[in-house]
Amino acid sequence: MGSSAEALAERVAAAGARCSLTKSLLADWGVRGTPRQAGCLAEYLEAECASRDASRKASLLRRCALPQAKTFDGYDWTSVSWPEGFGRADLLSLSFLGRREDLVLMGDVGTGKTHMLEAICSLCCQQMRPARFFTASSLVMRLRRARDAGSLDRELAQLAKADILGIDELGFLPLDTDGARLLFQVISESYERQSLVITTNLEFARWGAVFGDDQMAAAVIDRLCEASHKRSNAKSYVMRSREIRCTAWLRR
Repeated sequence: MGSSAEALAERVAAAGARCSLTKSLLADWGVRGTPRQAGCLAEYLEAECASRDASRKASLLRRCALPQAKTFDGYDWTSVSWPEGFGRADLLSLSFLGRREDLVLMGDVGTGKTHMLEAICSLCCQQMRPARFFTASSLVMRLRRARDAGSLDRELAQLAKADILGIDELGFLPLDTDGARLLFQVISESYERQSLVITTNLEFARWGAVFGDDQMAAAVIDRLCEASHKRSNAKSYVMRSREIRCTAWLRR
């Protein structure tokens, strides 16, 4: 059997395996027919894989519940200030997911924080990795409903399945003590399980006003910034006017 026929048989076997078909049987059928027949079989199976991938991506995007499925095409990166050791390539490759790093996007209104968060979540779904998107207020309301219905543990377990949990607009609306505790629980549950990507227009020093309690805010920041002392740049992130400060917090 020539190299061309062998290559076709390998394509058939690889594509069929991705479709959950028996690899040994596919390998056998990949060499039974003519090269044209084997090529048609390989093309069919590859088209089936592509169709399943497209359906999976579309399902993940729906599940993510993005306001808009933004991308980074044409994104203005000039307003982004990166921390030491983390940059645009790290963001676009989603390499921080494997390390369970969190991103805190700080900046004034209109600097593109929400666009960046939506694009990150969309990119995650395009790579067939689950992501979820909420505003801080909508997440708290969802958690309240789940708790009142006696299904909070199940809701937290569902949220934990996402590789990225995006929380938008933290700081736009104040949280009461009950809401702050629920949000703190989500942040605690995420530790070493997933990456949080949070947008906010407030420096950490002003989070006490959001949570209505300085101690609660400190506890939330502590969870987000745990082990951040291992990074030389983790001591101060001062928000600048009209600029996004992208902060990567290292998980243990």
